[in-house]
Order: sequence, then C-alpha cells, then structure tokens
Amino acid sequence: MSNNDGIILSIVVPAYNEEEVLPEFHKRLTSVLEKVEGACEILYVNDGSSDRTLEVLNDFKDPRVWIIDLSRNFGKEIALSAGLDHARGEAVVVIDADLQDPPELIPKFIEKWQEGYDVVYARRTARDGETFIKKATAKLFYRFIQGVSRVKIPEDTGDYRLLSRRAVEALKQLRETHRFMKGLFAWIGYPQIAVNYRRDPRFAGSTKWNYWHLWNFAIEGITSFTINPLKIASYLGLMTSIGAFTYALFVIYKTLAFGEPVQGYPTLMVVVLFLGGVQLMSLGVIGEYLGRMFNETKHRPLYFVNSFNPSTSHDESD
Repeated sequence: MSNNDGIILSIVVPAYNEEEVLPEFHKRLTSVLEKVEGACEILYVNDGSSDRTLEVLNDFKDPRVWIIDLSRNFGKEIALSAGLDHARGEAVVVIDADLQDPPELIPKFIEKWQEGYDVVYARRTARDGETFIKKATAKLFYRFIQGVSRVKIPEDTGDYRLLSRRAVEALKQLRETHRFMKGLFAWIGYPQIAVNYRRDPRFAGSTKWNYWHLWNFAIEGITSFTINPLKIASYLGLMTSIGAFTYALFVIYKTLAFGEPVQGYPTLMVVVLFLGGVQLMSLGVIGEYLGRMFNETKHRPLYFVNSFNPSTSHDESD
C-alpha cells in the first residue's frame, strides 16, 4: 500500500469482543462519513477477540473497511498503536467501538483540524451510565497525574480524538512497550484543543475495564510519565529515619532520667512493623519501575499482525 493514496481521513477502531455493538457502530459511523469531503478509510483492529468480532467485521459491505487482525490480545493501547501505524489519512480519528463516544462529533474535529490544530480531543462534561465510584476514581486519577507529571495530560479525556498526519508520525516514533496513550498524545505537543461532549452509556455488551484493570492502568500511567513515586519513597524513608532517630533519643533520655521498669515489647513491635512496612512499600515502588525497565530493554516488537486485509465484501466489490 502507498503512503497516502489520496486518503483524507482514517478512522482507527480498536475492537475486543464487540460483536454486539459493531453493526450499530458501523451504521452510525458510515452515516457521519457520508458528510465528509474526500476519501476515507476505516481501520478496525481486532485485538485477539474470542467472540464473533472478526466474522462481523468481515461481513461489512463497505469498500472503505480494512481489518487489522492481531495475532493475539495485546491490549487496547497496543491495538490503538497498530491502527495508527497502518493509517494513511492526512487526519486520523481514534474512537472506541462501544458508542460511548459518539461518531457524530467527528465533523467538529475536522473543523478544528482545518483551523490548524494537530490534536483535537474530546473532553467529557458528563459520564452517563457509569457508577459514582468509577467517576470519582477517574477524577482523582486525572487530578493526581496532573499534579505529579511534568506533562500536562488534559483532564476528563479518553482516547477519542483527531490527530494530524505530523502528530501521527511523531507518535509512530515512540515505540516504548508500556504505553499510556493519553500521556503520549499530550507528550508530543503541537497545537491541541478540546471539544466538549456528553459521554453516553455503552450501547451493548459489557465493559472490559473492571476495577482491577483500571487500577493497573492507573499505575501504568503514573509510572510512564513521572518518577515522583520514587522521590516520595525516598522522602518517606528520610522522614521515617528522622522520626525513628528522634524517638530513639527520647527512649534513651527517658531510660537515663526515669529508668524503664516495664519492658517495651509493644513499642518495639510497633516500630519494627512500621519500619518494615515503609521498606516493603518503597521496594514495591522501585520494583514497578525496575520491571518496566526490564521489559523495555528486551526491545520486543509491540505486536504481530495475523492478517491485514479488506473486509470480505471489499474483495467481492473489486
């Protein structure tokens, strides 16, 4: 395939076990693309789905559809990267298939892109269909990472956005294994602007992001874009040492001045357990960073593609 082939707009859609929602998503997406001037392509990235996602994609009767079938499930961040690697458009829109992010926002993205912005991201003003705990933890995460990271990651945003060709080319140079795409989108810089919208509930199926996955995702984001946890561990260790030394001086003074008729076993146990907990926590933080360094030094490819083909109907229409 050539580098561009006259494609103005590429749509990258990571999909993992989305057989229930894909027909409606594609219907709404193609309805929007009918209003877009110039040639478009839709790249569905099947991220090792175990349901009928790949069969559904192959049944789409649309010559604009291309299917990137990954060799296994690599995770959404890698699937998204695979789509960006293969997109040919002058502008590339990244969108999830669950219809929480409305495709009808794409024309507004294009307007801002034509005004000269390289990254146009969707910012949520409301998150319908999500629990209070999920909303609260998401808000806390964005506020926390804003405070500790040198890269200003926009709050209340997901992956839904438009990227110019030069923004895509910049992202393609970042080949780190542990990928926090929201951070990478912000890291490349270039003119960026937000488009506000109200996020809808999932159209069908169930979310793949339970609280355990979200917790690991948060750790990924924090460790990818700041070393402040290491600094915090160092400061905590320093303050604990100062506190322990001060307490030791107090114990010595108390013993010399008043004696110590009662053995201090409870106090000793509290101090030992506290210091042991601080040490283990600090080692855990160091281990998180060390593990990521270990993975990065392997220089493994981000993904493998099982096949990159047009949909079945695309072949029939040629």
